[in-house]
Amino acid sequence: MLMIGFLIFIVMIGLSIGGRQSLTWPEKFVKDAIGGIQQMIYRPAGAVAGFFQDMKNLNTIYEENEQLRMLAAQYARDKVEYNFVKNENKRLQDELDFASHQKEMYDYTYMIAQVISVSNDANNRTININVGSRQGVEKDMAVVTVDGLVGLVKAVTPFTASVTPYTELNSLSTAFNAISATVLNKETESFGILTDYDAELERIMMTKIGEGDPMKEGDTVITSGFGNIYPRGLQIGTIETLKVGEVGLTYEATIDPFVDLNQLTEVFVVKIPQINEDEELTP
Repeated sequence: MLMIGFLIFIVMIGLSIGGRQSLTWPEKFVKDAIGGIQQMIYRPAGAVAGFFQDMKNLNTIYEENEQLRMLAAQYARDKVEYNFVKNENKRLQDELDFASHQKEMYDYTYMIAQVISVSNDANNRTININVGSRQGVEKDMAVVTVDGLVGLVKAVTPFTASVTPYTELNSLSTAFNAISATVLNKETESFGILTDYDAELERIMMTKIGEGDPMKEGDTVITSGFGNIYPRGLQIGTIETLKVGEVGLTYEATIDPFVDLNQLTEVFVVKIPQINEDEELTP
């Protein structure tokens, strides 16, 4: 009843001031009181409505952040995969270019092989690869990478082969053939013999270098092809030091090998073209 009376009172005030230009002070008082009550009601209601709106916005921001995290993680994975594929393509392209270039120079055939295991036995270090006699691999074939010489095939099964690396070079052992070598791009032919590997220095020792030999420090050493074991032109390393030998009649050199045997994944077995016996007898 009180509320109804209050509403009737407000309606009567509105009707009574319809033709007047100003309000009486009781009317002003009532109007101000009503405005104050409305303000007291609307402010908390607006604050509550704003709070729920902020909560809704916060939930939306959280969901967007989760989506951004997922996209960032996916981008990181895609970038890693892209870099891997890019490097793999470059490596395979380098190997293809290397094999094609060598075939043009020396007519060699390069059989690619995966390294399946490495034996680090101090007395018999070997590298096992996944090609064998079924693929045409034979004993005493040279094994290389794009960078240079790895070693020599010493045992063959139908589907695998064991490679003796250059670290087994030992002039006192018959298990590894000495390597006759020369220097790349020299007008005058150089000559030396790779006979030993210094495990402490991690260098190959080269001996029997003539006194007037034009080789010098920094030159690239390659196989000379003499001895009918290692084909000509396989890169070995660079000359690091050159000095007079112990006897004093010849020089000795230390060779920094190009191939790091601890990081081998793929190698090439070098197959040289067979020489027809009739061609050998032809003058």
